[in-house]
Amino acid sequence: MSAPFAGPVPRRALLGAGAALAAAPARAQPWRPARSVTLLVPFAAGSGTDAISRILAQLLEPEWGQPVVVENRAGANGALAAAAAARAAPDGLTLFMTTNTPHAANPALMKRLDYDPLADFAALSRTGNYNFWLVVPEASPFRSVADIIAAAKARPGAVTYASGNSTGIVAGGTIAAMAGVEMTHVPYRSTPPAITDVVAGRVSCMVVDASSSLGVVRAGQLRVLGVTTRQRSKLLPDVPALHEVGLPGFDVAAWAGLVGPARMPPAMVASINADVRRVWDRPETVRRLGEIGFDGFSSPAEEFAEFIRTEIDKWGRMARAAGIEPE
Repeated sequence: MSAPFAGPVPRRALLGAGAALAAAPARAQPWRPARSVTLLVPFAAGSGTDAISRILAQLLEPEWGQPVVVENRAGANGALAAAAAARAAPDGLTLFMTTNTPHAANPALMKRLDYDPLADFAALSRTGNYNFWLVVPEASPFRSVADIIAAAKARPGAVTYASGNSTGIVAGGTIAAMAGVEMTHVPYRSTPPAITDVVAGRVSCMVVDASSSLGVVRAGQLRVLGVTTRQRSKLLPDVPALHEVGLPGFDVAAWAGLVGPARMPPAMVASINADVRRVWDRPETVRRLGEIGFDGFSSPAEEFAEFIRTEIDKWGRMARAAGIEPE
């Protein structure tokens, strides 16, 4: 039976209910860009970072109802793009797909940076890990890591290694340091031209991401000797770790993540993070990224910010251990 009508509600009770409703937090409206968004990429077209950035741009366009334009600004180990992103307005219309190169290794590799990897950026989300491997031309006489080390010992400096980013620089230097040999570093502005010269046999070897080199590996133009992480990659389970094949303890991992300029409003950061995580963690997206050799996943913004902080220390230690001096 329903309760009997108790008469008019006192005015004080009505005022109290209204005040409670006014005090209740309003549901945050998602941020949406008013015009096209520029996604800066620190490496050239054809690089692994370019590939994953274009996938993210395609996924975010229908979410935001605006074009997401990928803009490649290669050069200076990604520092050119990082500086441009740091100077952009904190309005969400300029975002930056960074990696461990501009945001962790460059402080140890470069004497002068036009940006602060911590103070000048708002972390938005990690986007995943790259799979890096040591490759040689298919026509190379080197069939193993031991072959490379033996040749470097026999003729100091004769074995060369290319790099198109900081992972290639640090990993190549670490191989030489751990093996106690002298190898000649051949730096490139970006990864694609470095791959071209390795395929042609103009450079002996290279530590390169699978996303950039998978096509030439599958075409039989490059031979893979091992992956750089201590554990084998889940995406490349048949490729041994360098740790297993002549360099005990070798472990160099590379990553990517999305950032924006500092001073972005917290609500905007939260909204972009939610949008990225929604499209990036879809099973079909993870599968698509895996097909190009990238282990895709997202993270809370705060977790990514702390991760960057720890990675700066880690890459500094690795560069010093490899005997790499900032230039």
